[in-house]
Order: sequence, then C-alpha cells, then structure tokens
Amino acid sequence: MSERRNVPYEETQYGFRFGAALVSRVCSDAKRGWVFLQVTTRKGTFDIYVTKTGKVRFTGPDGREWKP
Repeated sequence: MSERRNVPYEETQYGFRFGAALVSRVCSDAKRGWVFLQVTTRKGTFDIYVTKTGKVRFTGPDGREWKP
C-alpha cells in the first residue's frame, strides 16, 4: 500500500485551500437557487456553476465550457 501523507488544509474568508487547490465561493442567488464557485490552481482558474435543480456547468482557464 502507498504511504498516506497529510495534505495541507486551511480555511479562507470565502472557502478553503486544500493542497494545491483554492476553492472559493464567488456569488449566489438565494431567490433562484444557483451558486457560482471557483477552483484556482497553478494551471488556472476553473469556474463551476450549479443550478438549484443540480445542473452543473464547468468553464476551464481557456474559456471552454463543458457540461457533465
């Protein structure tokens, strides 16, 4: 088995840093129920948009968008 190592974790004002990723809440709309998050790494920023029905949209650092 591989050796387990502690991955650094730190809470920030708008999210948390977990290893090399910074996860931040950006904005939301309580009335419509959607949320917008960002994951920032050394390679770029990834945007995540989630609707209240659970639909998810990802946008990569190159601006391309994809849906699961």
